[in-house]
Amino acid sequence: MSVRQIPKNYRNVTGIASSQKTKAGFFESTLERDLLTLFEFDKNVISFDVQPVAIQWVDSEGKYRTYTPDALVHYRNGLCPFSQKNIVLCEVKYRDDIRDNWEVLKPKFRAAIQYANKMGWRFKLMTEKEIRTIYMENARFLLSYLHRESDEQHAELLVKHLRSMSFCTIEELIKAIFFDKWSQAELIPTLWNMIATGEIRTDLNIPLTMSASIWLEG
Repeated sequence: MSVRQIPKNYRNVTGIASSQKTKAGFFESTLERDLLTLFEFDKNVISFDVQPVAIQWVDSEGKYRTYTPDALVHYRNGLCPFSQKNIVLCEVKYRDDIRDNWEVLKPKFRAAIQYANKMGWRFKLMTEKEIRTIYMENARFLLSYLHRESDEQHAELLVKHLRSMSFCTIEELIKAIFFDKWSQAELIPTLWNMIATGEIRTDLNIPLTMSASIWLEG
């Protein structure tokens, strides 16, 4: 649970992200919202907490300060993409903010690194370079299909034809199943669901369009 309430902010977009991996997905900027999207979509993320801990540190004048990182993320064992540790304490910042306010932020980040090391975690600074990717755009689109129930008959048709075709585009697959455009359109929600769950594979680092290549694992 968050250690502090999110105030109204008329400069940035604030809100609560719908989530099955956290009890309160508060965000204070669109960049934080996009990072929560990645956590929610990533099957290797078990759960995450927003603004989970308040870290106390002493500044150069001997005054006690408090710093609250943005998220604490729990990964499946050995499946964190950038660390051997399974728990990561994250801070979200725009690169311009880091550059313009480095002298203020540096001691906060140092305190977070020390705290994370003490807890056996990893501290990770995330910027728009790591977050605002094609993968994130695809994840945002597919997230609405991730937990939807798919049509079993359509799923069977998609797997059967894709197995025989081995490797093709989305458009080629649905045209191989139905000639009628309305019937083809009815396949799409189930296909998006199967891509979101990983039953049908594609490269999510390129734009997800009807010309995207798809295949079955193994």
